[in-house]
Amino acid sequence: MSALSALLLLVPLAIPVASLNPSCAPGGNFDLSPWQLQLPIGSAGDPTTISSSSLEGCSGYENFSYFFTESGDGALVMKVPGSPASSGCVTTANSQHCRTELRESNSWSPNNAVNRLSVSLAVEVPDNSGYGTVIGQVHIDDSVSTKPVCELYYSTAGELTMGVEQTRSGGDEVMTKIGNVPVGTAFSYEIIYEKNVLSVSINGGSAKTLSTYSLDAPLSYFKAGNYNQGSDASDVHFFSISISH
Repeated sequence: MSALSALLLLVPLAIPVASLNPSCAPGGNFDLSPWQLQLPIGSAGDPTTISSSSLEGCSGYENFSYFFTESGDGALVMKVPGSPASSGCVTTANSQHCRTELRESNSWSPNNAVNRLSVSLAVEVPDNSGYGTVIGQVHIDDSVSTKPVCELYYSTAGELTMGVEQTRSGGDEVMTKIGNVPVGTAFSYEIIYEKNVLSVSINGGSAKTLSTYSLDAPLSYFKAGNYNQGSDASDVHFFSISISH
């Protein structure tokens, strides 16, 4: 079997969900203290943002249209209704796409010894764009650029693709196929950007190292959620989300 074949034949992950309480808001099941939540509602260019303090705890923030606990298994559900044109959803000032997405509150240096985002999830409904919904990101600090370092996409065909910007001005992502997981199947990913090396792994497999071109280790922060790239609705269920620094 070739290395590429081994990479693409990803084994579905058995996600333990017994510890998730369906009766709690997401903040009762997940440590949301490092995060703030961006929603696809609000005013044009200024979507509603929920602070970490409002997210925390079993009675923390919940919105049953966009960000809530699944009544069956306790998963954290993040939904986006579509695009501004198709659904009237609201985007940030520097994007044409709507999101229900957690944004890390503090930035860090990619030269640090440890910077890792670890997530387990199932993409129940990807959007209809070419590469699909963005389920995880490293984003450049707003004081440096409005662009991401990288975005992990998940398509309607179950394809996982990592797009990495070549420059801080953006608009020149290089797309690399990472693997394939059938729609609705639970899996995990880990994005690592430490010691100035960017890599990603799926289901605990070997990490794939990706070039960061001319980015030169900009201050960055993690994002995790459902960043819709298309015109139809998307629905992502999360079973665990953690960061390490």
